[in-house]
Amino acid sequence: MKRLIASLFVSLGLASTAMAQTEVHATGDLGVVIERATGSVLIVDQSDMDVLARVDGFGDLSHASAVFSPDERYAYIFGRDGALTKLDLVTQSIAGRVIQGGNSIGGAISDDGQLVAVSNYEPGGVRVFDADTLEMVADFPTGSKTIGLVDAPGDRFVFTLWDDGETWIADMSGDAPELTKIAEIGINPYDALITGDGRRYIVGLFGEDGLTTLDLWSDTPTAQRILPNYGRGEEPLPVYKMPHLEGWALAGDRFALPAVGRQEVLWLDAQNLTELGRTKTHGQPIFAVARPDGRHVWVNYAHPNNDTVEVIDTQSGEVIHTLNPGPAVLHMEFTARGHQVWMSVRDANRIDIYDTETFEKLGEIPADTPSGIFFTARAHRIGL
Repeated sequence: MKRLIASLFVSLGLASTAMAQTEVHATGDLGVVIERATGSVLIVDQSDMDVLARVDGFGDLSHASAVFSPDERYAYIFGRDGALTKLDLVTQSIAGRVIQGGNSIGGAISDDGQLVAVSNYEPGGVRVFDADTLEMVADFPTGSKTIGLVDAPGDRFVFTLWDDGETWIADMSGDAPELTKIAEIGINPYDALITGDGRRYIVGLFGEDGLTTLDLWSDTPTAQRILPNYGRGEEPLPVYKMPHLEGWALAGDRFALPAVGRQEVLWLDAQNLTELGRTKTHGQPIFAVARPDGRHVWVNYAHPNNDTVEVIDTQSGEVIHTLNPGPAVLHMEFTARGHQVWMSVRDANRIDIYDTETFEKLGEIPADTPSGIFFTARAHRIGL
């Protein structure tokens, strides 16, 4: 018995020594940064405001996004070249990779974390993969460019067809997938979001003014138009870059929405979906992102005004602060409780970090043409 106990202590001692030699990082404090021109991804530490590793081999990341496994260990990176890549944040290495399409436009992960879905421009449609093995388990060809893919409660994926103006709901909870199709969404839907409670799916329309929403709590969701006449009768501006609707902000009891082709943020009542007002902005908004407490909305802009970020007070609708980080501010990401915001300044090859109360710049991180920034807190939020 004494010999056994001694052996256990020796084994534990060796294990402790091995752990001491390997630096361990808690995944809840981590995030990834897309380096779009080099096909690489940075793993970053929020508290240290530093880079832990650069991982190469992700292919075309010119329009890349990411989701996280529920345990925050894995990031699933969706590349523009049709690749789905599984990144292990613990070992700081690629754990799996599959070329599943020709031109991808984002993805989602099911609420149980077992399925990862990818939407495609080419060949169109959505493909669903086992999150562990990356083996394909379902294929939903649409014959159309497919956009606005989100996860919804109950192991469902919701996505919309650019060419046909339809939204499809794929229920993956049973032995076989069940598909529901909703028509008359509108002309050329270009992106969509789902609210944090999983109830409302809101679709932006490029081919006509206004938006369309579905109530996913309904047994038979139907298309409902909202803001049907915004901008009608006025001279439209050229659209330099389409807004990203996953960047729409729910701030308290109202939405802040970037207007297509207009230098405005629209305010929408979150309950009855009617317009409350508008805020004149520096340029055409791309992302209008709410600080997690909903007090402020941070907005960045399309070319040629993409060197500026404005902060809007959600109570008054007024711009209260303007920052000029540098050329091509592409993306902003708040820490989980909103005390910091990280933003990619692509053409300056760096990430800037700001205090969200004082607007003081806290630091910067070198990065090669950075774009998307994604923190692991997204693992626990619907639609992200």
